[in-house]
Amino acid sequence: MSYSPARPRRRILPYILAVILAIALIAGLRWFFGRSGDDGGTPSACSGDSVTLRVASSQDKIGILREVAKDYSGRTVSGRCAEVVVDEANSGTAMRALAKGWKDTDGKRPDVWSPAASAWVTLLRQQAGGADGTVPVADGRPVPIVTAPLVFAMPKPMAEALGWPGKAIGWAELAELASDPKGWAKYGHPEWGQFKLGKTNPNFSTSGLNATIGAYFAATGTTSDLTSGDVANDRTRKFVQGVEQSIVHYGDISMTFLGNLLRADDRGEAMAYISAITVEENSVTDYNRGNPSGDPATLGEHGPPRTPLVAVNPKEGTLFSDHPYVPLTWMDPAHKAVSDDFLTYLHSGPVQAKFQAYGYRTFDGKAGPQAVEKNGVLPDAKITTLSPPTPAVLDKVLQSWSELRKRANVLIVVDKSGSMEEEATGTGETRLELAKKAAINALPQFRADDKVGLWAFSTRQDGDLDYRELVPIDTVARSGDALRDQLNGLTVGGGTGLYDTTLAAVERMRGARDSGAINAVVFLTDGKNEKTGGSDLDNLLRKLNPDVRLFTIGYGEGADQNVLKKIAEATDGAAYDSSRPDTIDQVFTSVISNF
Repeated sequence: MSYSPARPRRRILPYILAVILAIALIAGLRWFFGRSGDDGGTPSACSGDSVTLRVASSQDKIGILREVAKDYSGRTVSGRCAEVVVDEANSGTAMRALAKGWKDTDGKRPDVWSPAASAWVTLLRQQAGGADGTVPVADGRPVPIVTAPLVFAMPKPMAEALGWPGKAIGWAELAELASDPKGWAKYGHPEWGQFKLGKTNPNFSTSGLNATIGAYFAATGTTSDLTSGDVANDRTRKFVQGVEQSIVHYGDISMTFLGNLLRADDRGEAMAYISAITVEENSVTDYNRGNPSGDPATLGEHGPPRTPLVAVNPKEGTLFSDHPYVPLTWMDPAHKAVSDDFLTYLHSGPVQAKFQAYGYRTFDGKAGPQAVEKNGVLPDAKITTLSPPTPAVLDKVLQSWSELRKRANVLIVVDKSGSMEEEATGTGETRLELAKKAAINALPQFRADDKVGLWAFSTRQDGDLDYRELVPIDTVARSGDALRDQLNGLTVGGGTGLYDTTLAAVERMRGARDSGAINAVVFLTDGKNEKTGGSDLDNLLRKLNPDVRLFTIGYGEGADQNVLKKIAEATDGAAYDSSRPDTIDQVFTSVISNF
């Protein structure tokens, strides 16, 4: 078979050991990656003698990759019918599973791995092998499937106010605007308020890490050889802190910001929500088509936004994400033949064009037809690539960021109704026991000067109230021991007073609001509102707004995920689904990554 493949040039962006070692320490705890049995909903393309190749892919490109795999499946390779099945696999979770030899509990073992960045491959090699001490990837650099640079995604009127597209814009302009008390009034738009930035947590997200590195480079005016002295410099710290204080919240995926922005745009409030988001370039074209998830399956469900985004290339330089194709060494010859053939197919012109149609650049860096100014992208704009710092310097960057990031002011609210006593299937523990452990495990993500409080709720907890304050909102330095003790001591009882408790928690946080912090409520429940005579959903939603953001966790199969999603979206927060109770540890960690 012939696919006229493009020549596989080894143009991989230099994610050196520095980046992946930092990610290794603290990243990859996002909840969930594709488990066994998820074949993407695609029926078998083969009957009789066949070979099935399993590809574990990062979430961001999985929709497109599944379409490509479906088109490929049914071809004949070495005399046998070939089928490709794509499973969703969080890059960090898959890396750790591979490093340990990939156990049955990790899901169906892949034959090929495609994380979001080749950094994870280097990390896998560093962590040494599984039971037999081997690493299941070949030596050398893996070949990318596609590439995409990190950009500032800005509402077009805001970018134009800064001079786009004729003027180069970078971290310097954003930092200056973020630190200016006049905000957008400096550019003649007081109605836009202060500059607001959406940036994911660098301890969990590659885009967040890239953006953080970019900010430190911008503070020094260099594109390589960042030093520990540069990071510790007072001028650098002031610059970065100015950027961080403009953060709306953090988080583990940029899709949260893009989804919230599209809903704000529906209300005619896009520029009131956010001023810029650090994302991959392809996310801009996806958003401008009304499809912030980038999944082909959801394209067309929503029309283009009223206020489009534009991709601003940071003038000081940026880092790229690549999506490597990593064959695993445990494949037999038949699977290896299909793997090689599928990579050739992925690099063929029509398939690369398919990825370009969704805003990606080809594996050798060529922009496609979607990358045009009317879609918010300048395909021929100069892009300066930054050289990542050494491991020791990057460690200093992350330490420094943790000191300079925006503080958190958070109330954690935990459901202790009777249903929380049910066993979490297959774990031997109750839902409440797992939730308590997850909350305690996530507490170290907070800084000593973050403020955290704790409530428990079910019906009639304190007289007629459906909630009880267990730990008042205070700095973790003072409240940390009490938080752990009270979580450990939680017991079940009562029904679920969801709406009244949600409103009371938000009102408490409004009273304790800190203008220099991320003000939020983390709300975990395994049920739905069971109280009669209290607040109803419509009344609750009318009283919510983004001055206090709600991050909800729907826990177990009985949780009303749709209602929790509406509640979170009313505050420009995010809803997290932990329908499988055994994922609650990862989910809770993902939620706390917002702070």
